[in-house]
Amino acid sequence: MSSLGNFVWSIADQLRGVYKPHQYGSVILPMTILRRLDCILEPTRDRVRELAASTPNDELLKVRVKRELGLNFYNTSPWSLAKLVGDPDGLATNLSEYIASFSSNVDVFERFKFDNEIAAMAEKNRLLLVVTKFAEVDLHPETISNAEMGDLFEELIRKFAEASNETAGEHFTPRDAIRLMVDLLFAEDGDALSERGIVRTVYDPTAGTGGMLSVAEEHLLSRNPNARLRLYGQEINDQSYAICKSDMIAKGQDSTNIRLGDTLAEDLFASTQFDYCLSNPPYGVDWHSSEEAVKNERATRGTASRFPGGLPSVGDGQMLFLQHLASKMRPVQDGGGRAGIVLNGSPLFNGGAKSGPSEIRRWLLENDLVDAIVALPTNMFYNTDIATYVWILDNTKPSARVGKIQLIDGSGFFTKMRKNLGAKSRELSVADRDKILAEYDAFTDSDYSKIFTTDTFGYWTITVERPLRLNFACTLERIDRALVDKKLAKADLDTLRKVLTGVGGHLYQNRDEFLAVLKSALVEEGVKLSAPQLKALWTALSERDETADPCLDHKGKAEPDSSLRDTENVPFTYGGSTAGADGRDEVIKKYLKTEVLPHVPDAWMDESKTKVGYEIPFTRHFYKYVPPRPLEEIDADLEKQVTKILDLLREVEE
Repeated sequence: MSSLGNFVWSIADQLRGVYKPHQYGSVILPMTILRRLDCILEPTRDRVRELAASTPNDELLKVRVKRELGLNFYNTSPWSLAKLVGDPDGLATNLSEYIASFSSNVDVFERFKFDNEIAAMAEKNRLLLVVTKFAEVDLHPETISNAEMGDLFEELIRKFAEASNETAGEHFTPRDAIRLMVDLLFAEDGDALSERGIVRTVYDPTAGTGGMLSVAEEHLLSRNPNARLRLYGQEINDQSYAICKSDMIAKGQDSTNIRLGDTLAEDLFASTQFDYCLSNPPYGVDWHSSEEAVKNERATRGTASRFPGGLPSVGDGQMLFLQHLASKMRPVQDGGGRAGIVLNGSPLFNGGAKSGPSEIRRWLLENDLVDAIVALPTNMFYNTDIATYVWILDNTKPSARVGKIQLIDGSGFFTKMRKNLGAKSRELSVADRDKILAEYDAFTDSDYSKIFTTDTFGYWTITVERPLRLNFACTLERIDRALVDKKLAKADLDTLRKVLTGVGGHLYQNRDEFLAVLKSALVEEGVKLSAPQLKALWTALSERDETADPCLDHKGKAEPDSSLRDTENVPFTYGGSTAGADGRDEVIKKYLKTEVLPHVPDAWMDESKTKVGYEIPFTRHFYKYVPPRPLEEIDADLEKQVTKILDLLREVEE
């Protein structure tokens, strides 16, 4: 495959000077697609023209071609790439005619605006060279399988991305990562997938070039050649859509199931749900362009929308795709569905209690939709070396997995690549995937697998208050501080200073006692202050004092000190509780008694501010403490280094 990719890439040398390296893809990719379709059509070309001559319309022709030749597309032109090079003078016109003669479902060349490229190459005398080179490449399915064709497109896109400093990972997911996700996705359906004549649907809302759909098909057919698989995908990028659709056409899939559009803004399969869903959405990419549509759907349909858990920040749309997949799984009453999605680490824990991300996790976990989360090795993807995770969702879990979530640390299962591809320096070999699958199948606690109930990841964020304690005195410093307050600007400051000076510098540790003295002095001098002015005055005359009496409100309850306010996260499972969210009062009371009151006996909890949150601290559960080296060993190493340095200095001096 690498040699074929290099050969196809070498054709780009014919474009040098006319095109810049980052523009090569606009020619090489559509020409590769054209040659693939050209090779598939070659054996049936004459018969298609015969059928076209006797068929009154395109729709009937599609039916006849499908029925007789088994093809989902056709071309009624007499041309092929081999014949086109035989007429150099008419090449541009004939090539455009050839492309225009494809059946209407082959709209991929429009997405590349390929007519413009044909004209540009013809003008610069490059068209014949390029077409001749491609006519020499055998891309027939009997020579190059569909899987190999997908790999070829991946390699070409990666090279074009490198040439233009773009991120190749935006276009496709490495095949090894896809295969692991597909293995996990089908892991629970082993017996069902072996049934003769089964029909399964697979959907990818971020289809890219179709890699996930292709690997899913390859996997299922390897297990059951008699299975019928229907592939569906939506893609926002024109060129990726064109590649994906041409791949589906070549496979004999219904190409109308590959659709162009923004999945978040408009679900082009709104009335359809699927057996399996897969996705690798962009990480950390905002959804501003879809914001209006997403918020409108959430506002008008609520929990019946594709985003029943809520909305994350506009800065990252990963969790929108996560919910979208959950909503696209086949309903339980129809047999249920499973979904797999690759995400970075932020959806595990970002956002505090009651935030958008936390509420989305809450919806997923309380509805028991998360089956497993697998940590992948770093440096697995072409454009990033960050930690990534595969989430597996299931709305019909086996009885042993109901109410539970499996975390698998697969970060150590990888094989180093001989040559890096961008940021990708590691890959998952068959043996690596088998180890991860073995952990999944075993469904037991081990060094690499942990089983938890959904309640494990829930917590309450409680607000702990402490009383406001102030002392009061009318010292010169405090009086000066008080009289510059803007709220007292309209008061008779001279008289006010006289009153305060008369009260004196005695230290009061009870607010009510001080206010009684202060108000009496103000009345005696005929000074009238509004409630806000009086509060500004006594606030400026006060200082925090832990030994003072608590300040009480009009109901006789202690007022909270906002500067001492704190929040605590109390796990649902604190103290061994198994009651989940229902154990709120008992668990929080126990937490306060054990963790808070022994340290701050005057504290209390403001129950009105308690919030429910969910987070999945993945790495914490697999953390292994590594003790520091003994001091003696460190000292010995330092002594060796000092000796070595001294020896080098002596050599310099000599």
